[in-house]
Amino acid sequence: MPVVTPPRPDATLAPTDPLQILQSVFGYAAYRGPQAEIVERVVAGGDALVLMPTGGGKSLCYQVPAIARHRAGRGVTVVVSPLIALMHDQVGALEEAGVHASFLNSTLDLPDVQRIEREMMSGRLVLLYVAPERLTTPRMLAQLDSLAERRLLSLFAIDEAHCVSQWGHDFRADYLGLSVLHERFPAVPRIALTATADEHTRADIIERLQLEDARLFISSFDRPNIRYRVVEKDDPRRQLLRFLREEHEGAAGIVYCQSRKKVDETAAWLETEGIAALPYHAGLDSGVRQKHQDRFLREDGIVMVATIAFGMGIDKPDVRFVAHLDLPKNIESYYQETGRAGRDGEPAEAWMAYGLADVVNQRRMIDDGESGEEFKRLQRAKLDALLALAEATDCRRVRLLGYFGESSTACGNCDNCLEPPATWDGTEAAQKLLSCILRFQRHDQGPRAFGAGHLIDVLRGKRSDKVAQYGHERLSTFAVGADLDESRWRAVLRQLVALGCVMTEGEYQTLVLTDGARAVLKGELSLQLRVPNVAPRGGKTGRTTRVRGAAAREAPAGLDGAGQARFEALKSWRTEVAREHSLPPYIVFSNATLAEMARLAPDSLASLGEVSGVGAKKLEAYGREILRVLESA
Repeated sequence: MPVVTPPRPDATLAPTDPLQILQSVFGYAAYRGPQAEIVERVVAGGDALVLMPTGGGKSLCYQVPAIARHRAGRGVTVVVSPLIALMHDQVGALEEAGVHASFLNSTLDLPDVQRIEREMMSGRLVLLYVAPERLTTPRMLAQLDSLAERRLLSLFAIDEAHCVSQWGHDFRADYLGLSVLHERFPAVPRIALTATADEHTRADIIERLQLEDARLFISSFDRPNIRYRVVEKDDPRRQLLRFLREEHEGAAGIVYCQSRKKVDETAAWLETEGIAALPYHAGLDSGVRQKHQDRFLREDGIVMVATIAFGMGIDKPDVRFVAHLDLPKNIESYYQETGRAGRDGEPAEAWMAYGLADVVNQRRMIDDGESGEEFKRLQRAKLDALLALAEATDCRRVRLLGYFGESSTACGNCDNCLEPPATWDGTEAAQKLLSCILRFQRHDQGPRAFGAGHLIDVLRGKRSDKVAQYGHERLSTFAVGADLDESRWRAVLRQLVALGCVMTEGEYQTLVLTDGARAVLKGELSLQLRVPNVAPRGGKTGRTTRVRGAAAREAPAGLDGAGQARFEALKSWRTEVAREHSLPPYIVFSNATLAEMARLAPDSLASLGEVSGVGAKKLEAYGREILRVLESA
């Protein structure tokens, strides 16, 4: 079969140089971080594994090479993406920038599928987004074979590559089939990308995708604009409401809950409190999920209450906060979920409330799982790392980055840096608590295990019915902890569970000692514990610093009065354009681009074209309208 190549436009109109593509198509003057090296590697036909934080510009690392290689006559780039929403947004943004892109997924009817397949097979399509399960069907593989024979298969880009790893936090079995790409198309370069992967996950990605020859690019995992904060649970609904009203009123954000029931209840409750909140989880009808997601992407100030079923691939840049009402499974999950805040580089916050029940529940889910012991051991280690982060008294960012192998210094932008927690020598208190559990097991009425509530009653000397029933007022540890209140004892117990000195077991989650308790009981280990820092009920939190929350509706900092008026006028214009095109507003132009327009107030197409984020196609499509809006504002 003869080689067929798509028509090649005049190089002066359609440059093949990657930097010129970055500037003319996407409107950016220069690359960020390692983007230039990654693009150079992929354009030249080399494989790459890219670890780059959310908001770091991963998509440009394959979109620029895709355009450059297509203009050089190499055909279509196939992008593997796990989510329909991500496909829609990416394709919409590319088409807005003048790049011919499409997707194949279950939302299309047969005529649309056939039309897109013809575009793909002709070589005219620059990028095609597909789900992993579609890519590995016999029909799709046969089409790719035909493209490869005609040298019109340019590149494979595997987004969210951590999904291939069973050690990772978001494993998807469909990704395992992607090893066929190397086996069947060894001459076609591949780039795999993810925002989150520890050492185990990286090794798994390389092995399962056969990327042994790929060059590894690891960017800093730091997201300096995100403030990390962890609070001890004490009526978490009330704590969440204070957080939203005092610091993020009117802002877009995500609240993560562990169960579908809790998602529904929390969203309904927030609505009664006057906060625009929507539920999202896999148990909802797909049409409802899509409607809620569209509202979140297209409207200002929506709070999405969700399980982890929501979020991956969501490109909304102005999410001002991510709140966790339940403890995630591990640091990878925490990092991935919190990373959905502040993609625009503006201040954002990651807030989490957690307590003893969270620790118990996560350990129980690991222990009760059907996985092998090696997998459980690793999951326990990952949970321990997250608990260490939650209980840390030093900089949270240092610990978070350290988990991914990156060294750093105190950030000055986490709760522990801004308000260093009080600590105390909890060694004696820990010994009392551990001794009390030990005496339950040795009591003359027979060894028994009890839960946290009864343990604390005994320590504080409370003569409850259960204490009388079991004769525990006769224990030597009865009332030895009367000097500490219940919240302090719960904090001690939580930290001992986190340290692995105490574990829970059975249906009623009773407390038993582990081998780790021995060193504390013998005085071989001293413990510096956090003092509980629970805000007084009905009072202020004491925080004087405020992350821009209501600023979701304010103009960016640095604009004078006239600049703010121009910014608001541009946002209104953008909303109308986005509605006409059925796109989220940020796909048309980002807030950062609108803010620069408002600040510079360009008065010609040439000067407008110098604004970052204004590519040639958008300048042609919207330039005169933007100048009109700026002039009349």
